[in-house]
Amino acid sequence: MRGRPARRRAAGIREAAVFHSPAPELRPYADDLPFTLVADSEQRLYRAYGVEHGVRALLDPRAWPAIARGVLRSIPLILRGRERPPASRPLGGRIGLPADFLLAPDGRILAAHYGTHAADHWTVDQVLALAAEHREAPLHQPG
Repeated sequence: MRGRPARRRAAGIREAAVFHSPAPELRPYADDLPFTLVADSEQRLYRAYGVEHGVRALLDPRAWPAIARGVLRSIPLILRGRERPPASRPLGGRIGLPADFLLAPDGRILAAHYGTHAADHWTVDQVLALAAEHREAPLHQPG
């Protein structure tokens, strides 16, 4: 089975992730990721699109397995010097809630999902299904 980035590319989907961090803090991670990182340290995009934050991002038990997987994956890499530890006091904090958007090539939002906890994202299959649904739907033209 093809990997997630390959499946998205094959469907014509380009992925970007917005983080409430300054560009210098994101730069060390950018080369190793299969998507574009966008620095939004002043959280302008977060406010513009209504993305929230709250302690429920980390306190919701549904987020804990993903957090544990991330920690367990990172510890050996950090110990071998192949990954940097996370910032002790990240700009914007650690309690941001995720939001996923499917955008049309012209920038219109075709679908949106506002997460209720830190690990509440669309799955790859959901993104592919949404993209297929919007490809098949006729565009409404003003008339």
